[in-house]
Amino acid sequence: MIDALMRLMRAGWTLGRYDAILPREYYDLLPLPARIVGRVLRLGSRHISGDPGTRMATALEKLGPAWIKFGQLLATRPDIVGDKAAEGLSRLKDRLEPFSQTIALESLDAAFGEKRAPLFPDLGSVIAAASVAQVHQMTLADGRKVAVKLLRPGIEKEIAAEGKAMALAAKLVQALVPKSRRLEPVAFVATIRTALEKELDLRREAGAGDAFGEIVAADGYLKVPSIDWERTARRVLTTSWVEGTPLTKPGALDGADRGKLANAVTCGFLAAALDHGVFHADMHEGNLILGTDGALWAVDFGIMGRIGMAERRYLAEILFAFLRRDYRRAAAVHIEAGYVSADHDEGEFAHALRSVGEPIWGRPAREVSMGRVLTQLFDVTEQFGMHMRPELVLLQKTMVQVEGVARNIDPDHDIWEASRPVVERFMHTELGPEGITRQMFADVSNALTTARKLPQLVARIEKLVERAEQGKR
Repeated sequence: MIDALMRLMRAGWTLGRYDAILPREYYDLLPLPARIVGRVLRLGSRHISGDPGTRMATALEKLGPAWIKFGQLLATRPDIVGDKAAEGLSRLKDRLEPFSQTIALESLDAAFGEKRAPLFPDLGSVIAAASVAQVHQMTLADGRKVAVKLLRPGIEKEIAAEGKAMALAAKLVQALVPKSRRLEPVAFVATIRTALEKELDLRREAGAGDAFGEIVAADGYLKVPSIDWERTARRVLTTSWVEGTPLTKPGALDGADRGKLANAVTCGFLAAALDHGVFHADMHEGNLILGTDGALWAVDFGIMGRIGMAERRYLAEILFAFLRRDYRRAAAVHIEAGYVSADHDEGEFAHALRSVGEPIWGRPAREVSMGRVLTQLFDVTEQFGMHMRPELVLLQKTMVQVEGVARNIDPDHDIWEASRPVVERFMHTELGPEGITRQMFADVSNALTTARKLPQLVARIEKLVERAEQGKR
């Protein structure tokens, strides 16, 4: 408790010095006690430029690895921190000094024991060093190149300790700021701590990357490096090496087919999300590599998003309705899915959705943002009592990110037209005659399974009733 309190005080002081907590932009909206605390925290600080989100990102970089990862995950929740703050946090520089080659080899020895030497004969230099892990290149005896990702030493203990400080902060906020309770800060921080713990087991990332590789291979929009399972452990992840250039490098796209690559980003993300309910939730330029083979490679699977069939159908039907400008159907989808109460007038809701969709038609593609349309859509639905599910918020955030990457690749990229074949394919497969027939067979199968289990269920109920009667005696 003492350690958590000390860490929290350090975090509060650092955030205050960068004017990232109780910021000056919101001074007039804060009660007097909060204004006083904000001024005290800013004592001795130099003027820091940028919006609150950017200033918070700078402060979190000063606080270290655990807080950097916290900020990255916080950036996926614009519903909690707001759109502008989320945008600022998305610029977090997840780059740190690498740890030594000696420590890297010791980590491999601990993971593989006597097998380390034959499995890792010549560990190369560090290619990239981030808050949680760093990556080395290595050449195997047969000439193949691989990428070896190693967790930082002691990162588990550091994240566990800082996680306790974050949990304490959430409890204090929830207790002292009644209005914050609707955002459930304690539950939110618990979710973040769980996500961080998952990232500390690289076998889970390996599993996610392997599964995502199978998914994207079906369409060919994106490629994913293969997992070297023999050289993968809890603190070590080894994949095939991708020969190419990260999109963050200046000139990476010189001479490339920008239209094709932008289409690959949009369709690769949307096809995986709709057809399989899985999506890469951190698709920024640093995690995309233009291979020497001309393909676009996705790497780093620490943050993956998942949506169920109900959410996939909701997303597809909404996009399909907007593509056809059928706002009545878009309204009906919200009500049928239970996201908006049937008490609301469907016609009135359709008119509200029309106010979102109509302004985009007839405008050049570069002026129409699907991310902005989705944000406005969710703002309207909130007025009709819809509460966003966390997985839909992450999906929306990722769609905004994907659109930004696609437009950076090709400023004229039309994300609506690019998404049309993927959406229409899903509608035909899942909601057309083929999908309806498959669902009917699935429903019949489930009903038969339930019927077979019914006698066992009745027997169990009878035993429970019998025990209850014996207890009364």
